[in-house]
Amino acid sequence: GLVLTRQNLPLQRLDHTDENLSKRGGYVLAEGNPNERQVTLLATGSEVQIAMAAREKLQKDGISTAVVSMPCWELFELQDENYRDTVLGPNTIRVAIEASVRMGWDRYIHSDGGFIGMSSFGASAPADELYNHFGITAESVIQNVKSLF
Repeated sequence: GLVLTRQNLPLQRLDHTDENLSKRGGYVLAEGNPNERQVTLLATGSEVQIAMAAREKLQKDGISTAVVSMPCWELFELQDENYRDTVLGPNTIRVAIEASVRMGWDRYIHSDGGFIGMSSFGASAPADELYNHFGITAESVIQNVKSLF
């Protein structure tokens, strides 16, 4: 399959692997310290870039943060519980980033998790303007994470 975007986004996976990481529906794209992970940021598509930018700042602030790319919830749900728990990180603050509504993300972030996304519908503008308008930015993710500590 080809996955394309209208935005001019930088590559996020820079290290080659022969393994199809997307085949399990979700995978750890970038890990903090796996034994001390404090935060798990979940995103899909173009929002992964935002998660990676937030992670970089959180890591610099001493907050061990992983980014999970979730291209397919249905495939992720088919994985065994151990795999899902390892990817999501036990006992971490979880924040989902979605350029849409929250619906569906609660199964991964739970009621105490954070969400960065839209709460309304109908705006039309270039993506960067809409992301700023709805607060779908790395800065919003960082603020949300820190408010959950």
